[in-house]
Amino acid sequence: MKALALNCTLKASPETSNTEALARVVLEALGEEGVETEIVRVVDHEVRPGVTSDEGDGDQWPQIRDKVLGAEILVFATPTWLGRPSSVAQRVLERMDAMLSEQDDDGRPVAFNRVAGVVVTGNEDGAHHVISEVCGGLIDIGSRFPGRPGRTGTAARARATTTSTAMRARTGRIPPAAPRLRTCCRWRGRGRAADPAAAVVVLRGPGP
Repeated sequence: MKALALNCTLKASPETSNTEALARVVLEALGEEGVETEIVRVVDHEVRPGVTSDEGDGDQWPQIRDKVLGAEILVFATPTWLGRPSSVAQRVLERMDAMLSEQDDDGRPVAFNRVAGVVVTGNEDGAHHVISEVCGGLIDIGSRFPGRPGRTGTAARARATTTSTAMRARTGRIPPAAPRLRTCCRWRGRGRAADPAAAVVVLRGPGP
């Protein structure tokens, strides 16, 4: 099982990104459950504006798209600016629009039934609005979310939730040592690789 995090910070490498730091909390917990993890800082790549899967020579979105479709878990990480997702996050969602009409060999949307989670840096400056915008876009392309995906928690609680999510995605069971997790995450789905359990991780941090 593989998890991919898309870091939609506005800061190019090697500048420090708080959004990446929070995303790595999620990936670390998933890694401890045997999940292969990778993070992509989108701003380091030439992702052209558009709504197709390939906008021509020099466009590096096709390589990122392949990583998205090659992962069972997608962690979408963005800072909050003026109460909204970053411009990089918006561009990623626009490029994902092409997935609405693309199908796999079984005739299903190519991004259908993947587990998705959201990491938002910021506090009370529009985080819930950012969560709703990102979740809405990912739901459109076929990602799986539980009810009330705007649940938030501290980094420690979110880290525990992420660990439980990985176990659920593999086994279909909620770990017995996680009674508190129901306060910050809900699950649904049958837990099979082709139809993984749906979960969301929402972190709010000190700033972008």
